[in-house]
Amino acid sequence: MKILKILGLLIVFVCFSTTVNAQFLKKLGKAAERAAERTLEKKVEEKSSKETEKAFDTVFNKNKGTKKRKNKKRNKDILSLPKDSENTELQNNPNTGKEELSVYSKFDFVPGDKILMTDDFSLDNMGDFPSKWNTNGTGELVTIDNEKWFKLAGKSIYIPDLPSELPEDYTVEFDMLTVVDKKTSSQAKLELWLEDNNLFNNPTNMAKVEMPLCLFISIGFIVENKVGGERVIRNAVEKDIREILLQKNHVSMAINGKRFRMWVNENKVVDVPRLVPENIISFKLHPRNVRDGIDKIFITNVKIAEGGLDLRAQLLENGKFSTTGILFSSGSDQIKPESYGVLKQIAEALVQDSTLKLNIIGHTDADGNDQQNLSLSKKRSISVKNVLVSQFKIDRNRLNTEGKGETEPVDENKTTEGKANNRRVEFVKI
Repeated sequence: MKILKILGLLIVFVCFSTTVNAQFLKKLGKAAERAAERTLEKKVEEKSSKETEKAFDTVFNKNKGTKKRKNKKRNKDILSLPKDSENTELQNNPNTGKEELSVYSKFDFVPGDKILMTDDFSLDNMGDFPSKWNTNGTGELVTIDNEKWFKLAGKSIYIPDLPSELPEDYTVEFDMLTVVDKKTSSQAKLELWLEDNNLFNNPTNMAKVEMPLCLFISIGFIVENKVGGERVIRNAVEKDIREILLQKNHVSMAINGKRFRMWVNENKVVDVPRLVPENIISFKLHPRNVRDGIDKIFITNVKIAEGGLDLRAQLLENGKFSTTGILFSSGSDQIKPESYGVLKQIAEALVQDSTLKLNIIGHTDADGNDQQNLSLSKKRSISVKNVLVSQFKIDRNRLNTEGKGETEPVDENKTTEGKANNRRVEFVKI
């Protein structure tokens, strides 16, 4: 009997132990599962953090390796031309600047020829709000790669000061940097507004484009307008810019009457023939649904200019025209690829009229030494000629070059807008 009792107790103990162990293992399994989930979440967060940190490194140049890559990329933003002596034109080299200019071969944007407002923030102090802008929120100037940038804040509206209301035909340009990550909202965007007031009132007439800032899904560009207080257009334009969001981009807009066109770098992303209503007088920027302190938006080199019409017609009808749309690196004769649209129209005029010959005249502002400005203006006119010859196959004997430095200003040299108008290239029929 004792043996049977002992065996019974052993069986009960074993059953109890098995039940307890099963419950323990079950709890352990759940704990392990939760731990695995936490580990997975941590890895995802670490990966996202690394991607964000990488974006910051790219923008702010935290290490030498990144800086070298950044500098290499920036050099591609300049149309490289062989060096030239002051009085000797380059020989016809079919490869001159070919790779850099060909990147913008689809770029048909032509900037306005009269500068209304321009701002590279060079006159403002770091950390300040820029003096040529108004806002209902906040913002500040920061330095990135030795260049001043205007850091925008979410939920704020930014309005540049203009000397007058916007004309019927005008262009808007600026450089843009963004720092976003996979957690940035799908509703994050930079809104570009054209409105019937220059304050912070709700407009009765307006047109806007919403530029997406989301990385994890393609949102496209939203276009919208209101006429007389009623929405007429709202639609999504399917353009995916996620691959370039974390790099420096050039944004260009051309408004000709009701027509609205927009480019990001060389690619046209919006072209709506009747988007812009009447009575539009102001341009505004508005970041929306961004995480302040995490998502970052910077702009610089803002330019608003009157014009942007067909330069070929002006040249063929009037025998001359002047443009501020051929851009050079500061103090240099290196042409930037954003100049492609203007150069293309000049080339088309020369092809259209095979008897047309042009004198290309370079002009500078009054900053710096008189003789250096004269030399620089000559070199810039030669650079323009060589691009027309090498890239557009224009006979070099149809093109003369001349530089006049600062001797023939068309505007005052006391403001950034005046200086920008004086830095121009003139084309005169011979």
